Amino acid sequence: MSAYVLVDVDVLDPDGLAAYRKAGVPTIAAHGGRVLARSDDVVVLEGEWRPRRMVVLEFADIEAAQRWHASPEYQQARQLRLEAARTQSIAVSGV
Repeated sequence: MSAYVLVDVDVLDPDGLAAYRKAGVPTIAAHGGRVLARSDDVVVLEGEWRPRRMVVLEFADIEAAQRWHASPEYQQARQLRLEAARTQSIAVSGV
């Protein structure tokens, strides 16, 4: 069953985040994932949540998403993200 990683991104350093994307996006494909959406144009439909930028990734299953996130190559890219943005992320199984 597919799994989706949803990431709420508050960009602090656009140049640093560009370096993260350059290093991090290839790790997604290397783990069988793909980027479904990335946008600053977030429309709140209900509630108090106000994400600034949303990213949605798709993986084959939750385990694949976890393997990607824990992989040494992503952890290296992740350090760039930690310096360039504040993020919150979750993984959910599809239906």
